[in-house]
Amino acid sequence: MSRHFVSDKPFDPYSIENLTAAQERFYFASQWQLMWWKLKRHKLAIVSSIVLFFIYFGALFCGFLTPYNLHTRNIDFIYAPPQRIHFFNEGEFAGAFVYGLEYTLNMENLKREYRSNTNDIQKLRFFCSGDKYKFWGLISTDKHFVCPAEGGQFFLLGTDRLGRDMYSRIFYGARISLTIGLIGIIVSFTLGIVIGGIAGYYGGIIDNVVQRMIEILRSFPELPLWMALSAVLPVTWSPLSVFFGITIILAMLDWTSLARAVRSKLLALREEDYCTAAQLMGAKPKRIIGKHLLPGFMSHLIASASLSIPGMILGETALSFLGLGLRPPITSWGVLLNEAQNINVVALYPWLMLPVIPVIIVILGFNFLGDGLRDAADPYK
Repeated sequence: MSRHFVSDKPFDPYSIENLTAAQERFYFASQWQLMWWKLKRHKLAIVSSIVLFFIYFGALFCGFLTPYNLHTRNIDFIYAPPQRIHFFNEGEFAGAFVYGLEYTLNMENLKREYRSNTNDIQKLRFFCSGDKYKFWGLISTDKHFVCPAEGGQFFLLGTDRLGRDMYSRIFYGARISLTIGLIGIIVSFTLGIVIGGIAGYYGGIIDNVVQRMIEILRSFPELPLWMALSAVLPVTWSPLSVFFGITIILAMLDWTSLARAVRSKLLALREEDYCTAAQLMGAKPKRIIGKHLLPGFMSHLIASASLSIPGMILGETALSFLGLGLRPPITSWGVLLNEAQNINVVALYPWLMLPVIPVIIVILGFNFLGDGLRDAADPYK
């Protein structure tokens, strides 16, 4: 005969209540709360979102965070190499400073050869007055986070062929490259939802027409099609018009995958009971799609959108690098890389390739964040 053991510990009703509260918190949580709890467990996505936040923050306040204006030229320091920031001089703490630059002209290869003058200590100034700029294009100010010493130089990432600070230009270029991704995805997101929603809800001949149109667009090689459409833009357009033209071109070619995802979801959801009930109650198709069907998989759409932004940024960078996208005086990462096309220039002045680093970081950040959002939005994980 088996013996039974009974715990002699006192009964604790609070532990059961706590367990019940936790269960209720889980079962009554909204879709967005469940998605957030899953996303928090994806450490790489959280780190990527933090990195992207600081990059966009830097793009918003680029005028304050950079020591020079976008177009400031230092004609005495053309193709100057990056300067290191030092804190100690001869074993003693001296604060943040850089050594002054001196150069000699090599007559054999006509190259300026720079060297640091250790006797010329130029202390950096913080929260200082420097080049004037317009904060967000509205308020004229000259306040900067860091400035070179009075009469000195501070080229953290070197200078280009006109003596312009690469560090400042990379920050200013982030405004255009990152904005194209956001504006482009808004246009693409709208087109994908509207066209895909109509095809999935109505089906039949409308669905067939939309699918054939998508297949035709996707049959063209992407980069040559971008190049052809960008070449059509008139050279007489203003830089702002070219900016919006490139954005619309990228968006018009990127909505097809999202439209197919929306269409496949709506084909499955339109047969659900709540959709039929809404139809019987007299709801219009616009309301059924917008209020009942789309919210059911909006988290998937957000994940898809986050994965499409890198494609927009890479598209603008590639077109500008090939000389078919944005053109000076607009400054983007692609325009900066366009100046480094000559292999001899890259071999002599490798810091001109530095704009490719933020491109890689942003692309990886959005991809990791998109993977995290996609996993969080998946109800089967």
